[in-house]
Amino acid sequence: MFEEQATKVKITSVVIVVGMATMLAAVVTDHWAVLSPRVEKLNATCEAAHFGLWRLCKKIIFIVEEDPRGKGCGPISLPGAQNCSYFKHFTSGEEAEVFEVKTQKEYNISAAAIAIFSLIFMILGTICVIFSFGKGRDYLLRPAGMFFAFAGLCIIISVEVMRQSVKRMIDSDETIWIEYYYSWSFTCACASFTLLILSGGALLLISMPNMPRNPWETCMDAEPDTLD
Repeated sequence: MFEEQATKVKITSVVIVVGMATMLAAVVTDHWAVLSPRVEKLNATCEAAHFGLWRLCKKIIFIVEEDPRGKGCGPISLPGAQNCSYFKHFTSGEEAEVFEVKTQKEYNISAAAIAIFSLIFMILGTICVIFSFGKGRDYLLRPAGMFFAFAGLCIIISVEVMRQSVKRMIDSDETIWIEYYYSWSFTCACASFTLLILSGGALLLISMPNMPRNPWETCMDAEPDTLD
């Protein structure tokens, strides 16, 4: 690998590390969306919730003043007793009363599975980048770029599945939720998509062969790069 090419790969690797960090933060945290029921009166308790790919957290909040943005329960940052439970993706569980199995189980299984594929692609891309610094192994940058691009595509698909899941919950007559907003875990997932797509494309461009120096010189006739 040329010194100039190695420098570009190192700079791109910094972007990749940031993208990986934001993806991990999105996958392991449970602040993708915040849900709140209607608040009928003040000086009473209400139950808001926030959830991610694996867990639903319900929080009992005491309302002393009306929310100027609407009639929902919250904000979720208010103090209150919190209870978190993991989703039982593959068995019907008690979460059905809040997170309906019939309408939500398929969405959550899909979003979680796609996120796992995203992590797998990210790991494979990282391995390829590490080994690409070896002598004569710069060809590994091409699969690395593709793996990171696939990881970005998977996480944005997971984001869309979760978005449809929230929309379906709000539209359902069987749920108590009337208001929602996407929180910082959702933002991390979107940011990781952007960073991984850009870094994957950058690695593909960096790994492309040198263009011929003269118009009559073809790629096959160009002088091969000298390896370190």
